[in-house]
Amino acid sequence: MRQIEFKDESETFVIRDPENYSGLYLPMAGTEGIKSSITPNWGGDSKTDQNHFLLEPVSAENLHNNKNTRNFWCRIEGEGYWSVCGNSAEQESSRFTREQDESILEAGFMWQTLVRKSKKYGIEAKMTIFVPVDGAAEVTLVTLTNNRDEKMEVTPIAAIPIYGRSADNIRDHRHVTSLLHRIYTSTHGITVTPVLSFDERGHQKNETSYFVYGWTENGEAPESFYPTVEEFIGEGGSFLIPEAVRKEKAGKPAGVKIQGKEAVGGIRFAKAVLEKGESRSYIVLAGIAQTKEQIEKTASRYRTLAKGMQALDEVKTYWRKQVNVSFETGNKREDHYLKWICFQPILRRIYGCSFLPYHDYGKGGRGWRDLWQDCLALLIMEPSLVRQMILSNYGGVRMDGTNATIIGNRPGEFVADRNNITRVWMDHAFWPFVTTKFYMDQTGDLEVLLEKVPYFKDLQAKRGEAHDTQWRAEEGDKQRTKSGQIYFGSVLEHILLQNLCAFFDVGEHNEMRLHGADWNDALDMAWERGESVAFTCAYAGNLKDIAKYLRNLEQKCGYNKVELAEEMQILLTGGNTLFEDPEKKQNLLKQYGDQCIHNISGKTILVKIEEISRNLEEKAQWLMEHIRTDEWIKGEEGEGWFNGYYDNHGNAVERYQKDQIRMMLTGQVFAIMSGTADAKQIKEICRSADHYLYEKSAGGYRLNTDFKEEKFDLGRMFGFAYGEKENGAVFSHMTVMYANALYQRGFAKEGYKALNTLLEAAQNFENSKMYPGIPEYFDNQGRGLYAYLTGAASWYMLTVITEMFGVKGELGDLTIHPSLMPEQFDDKGNASVYLEFGKRKFKIQIKNPDKAEPGAYRIKKAACDDNRLALLDETKASLAKKQINALKQDEIHQIVVLLEKC
Repeated sequence: MRQIEFKDESETFVIRDPENYSGLYLPMAGTEGIKSSITPNWGGDSKTDQNHFLLEPVSAENLHNNKNTRNFWCRIEGEGYWSVCGNSAEQESSRFTREQDESILEAGFMWQTLVRKSKKYGIEAKMTIFVPVDGAAEVTLVTLTNNRDEKMEVTPIAAIPIYGRSADNIRDHRHVTSLLHRIYTSTHGITVTPVLSFDERGHQKNETSYFVYGWTENGEAPESFYPTVEEFIGEGGSFLIPEAVRKEKAGKPAGVKIQGKEAVGGIRFAKAVLEKGESRSYIVLAGIAQTKEQIEKTASRYRTLAKGMQALDEVKTYWRKQVNVSFETGNKREDHYLKWICFQPILRRIYGCSFLPYHDYGKGGRGWRDLWQDCLALLIMEPSLVRQMILSNYGGVRMDGTNATIIGNRPGEFVADRNNITRVWMDHAFWPFVTTKFYMDQTGDLEVLLEKVPYFKDLQAKRGEAHDTQWRAEEGDKQRTKSGQIYFGSVLEHILLQNLCAFFDVGEHNEMRLHGADWNDALDMAWERGESVAFTCAYAGNLKDIAKYLRNLEQKCGYNKVELAEEMQILLTGGNTLFEDPEKKQNLLKQYGDQCIHNISGKTILVKIEEISRNLEEKAQWLMEHIRTDEWIKGEEGEGWFNGYYDNHGNAVERYQKDQIRMMLTGQVFAIMSGTADAKQIKEICRSADHYLYEKSAGGYRLNTDFKEEKFDLGRMFGFAYGEKENGAVFSHMTVMYANALYQRGFAKEGYKALNTLLEAAQNFENSKMYPGIPEYFDNQGRGLYAYLTGAASWYMLTVITEMFGVKGELGDLTIHPSLMPEQFDDKGNASVYLEFGKRKFKIQIKNPDKAEPGAYRIKKAACDDNRLALLDETKASLAKKQINALKQDEIHQIVVLLEKC
């Protein structure tokens, strides 16, 4: 069985004949600038944003179409022609027999190298592609070697079709926009500068240029150029059998200008005579620039092989440093995969949810919940960046507790929604506090709650139920007071407002309204009467935890009162008489919404922390008891689960009937995670999930059972084939959160089963057909789909570190409470994690010589650099923040935790 192999202790992996597997690609990008996707044979695309594509946009369904993508040809004198990338008609026809070519791909973070050997022509090519750290361009380094016993004459020809416009133009005005092209050949390459751009922004004068440059290994210029598609492929030709390669065809010299044609970066190098064993190298640069001067500046950095290799080393070093978390367990293969999973949150920060082949639904920007969840991973890898991100992004909250749904490229930049659709995802207010809580625990910075930030303001009001007809776009996107001043409220005020508004925004069953959807975006057709019990549980947990951290703020920082907007006082109304009456709660929310539909008073009140905490705890307790009583479904003996939703007819979605079982994973996850489910209920949920949702061959726990109904009174997911995406696929994100919830509640064995099955499915390359990492979901055949850009990666990384290894912060102290399974330790009973905490580097080693299970071991002793750690109880050790601050910053500090059987 074919598997991906790892070369060394790093992330580098190797795979043979990777082009024989569909859908494989690597993300390749810098910290800004170019965002590319690269298949094993150099397919994919490259862009900076929705309106600037260097290569023609691709989705997963045309990744396998190699006719219009990057290529590098060798015209072999008197014999034929050969594609280094494997993209020729002749090579495609013989790919699976390996009669002509053999190939090996080696890849790491943001780079890949393909070595291809031609049996027919006796030539070998090593082709490396990467994007520099600054994202200025794609750099390709090609080395050709003569493997014959005699010399050969080779004419190298690079060919990169230049799309040079918006993704909108792939169909809309495709030909018309080619008429805008102004194509120039210069000494080292081809530049395309359209005079106008036609896209969703309207017709605008264009300044952006798209370029393909080339040099020999010593920086010598190409011989000539093929700047247009028609010239390069010829009449009746194609990119798989181009005339410029098929025949001895002269190219254009430098200094030529051509208008109104589809462009290609066709670069012909001088003929090379290669003696036996001799090699020649070439550099090809492709990018997007705002000025001609920028092109030349970029080009000067890569015009020799030595410079290109130096830049490649910089890329490898930079991204390895960014992924500053690693693991040593009893399974080295899993350790390598975990390294790639830790890289995925970085990719999401760069790409958002867009610009990779399986994420073709996006036009850029990052979704609200995506950003907050990815911050969880960043708090482990790059905590110094997160405080300002948290503060900036609270500025996307509206006074009605909803929020802008797209985060722009700059801090504090928000868009109401993609395509200006007014919509409310009812789970959005849940995530910010989850991240802020983790931040406070990792850093001890409770006073972040008191920082003042603005609110977002646009046409939408009253939680998507109304428009503010007084608002004008020219007033800006900040909430103002009646005096016209921008209003600033504390982070705590934002958190309270989000969660309290959600508490009162209920439907007829006294569960929180589903609105446009919750975490499951495909539950989008129950606006009127839909309710989400799943996230009512989640908010109940938030309310309880907010109270806890408020009490910590009072005890540790000395604040006993906080300042809130005057209008919010009504949201602190309590009492079971109110809580038990959905109509009264709705009316109270309406009163609040009426007060802040446009400008607010700007007046504030001081409220005691103890008063707020008791109010939140009262609300949380009522919610949990209500759900435990009214939403529990009893299944077979020893089984049961929570109903998670109500549909648009007001009917409970989940049920137990002999002829039909309806169970969804999401409701169980948040019931467990929030503390709503008691220990007995958790056991019954686990039995039910194992019975009705678990399928090892599919990758683990499915998102739901087969409803056998196109249930359009709940969401579009029921139009999907069962077992695909949100309709019953093994959806990695929710499976990982299920595991996380189980670990939190002390069910380590059950949590490990969920995580491990998922990772095993990803590692089974013959089924998953994906590079290392974790996908958004597995389809019915076990193929991993939507690689890289999934919140599952952040939660997986978080769960392994904070729950499996049990390494987490508690108000700035480092605590260790391991829950590792016996098989996670090596032969000597050791397992280690390398990470940073409190601006210090640690190797934390857990020793379990008896290979005992969680619950059957306790901590015998723990030490940091031979200094004893405090034991909070027999299963948890602690290193205080003061002790951490006293450690040297430039050293790796060794923490050893020795376990023994209870």
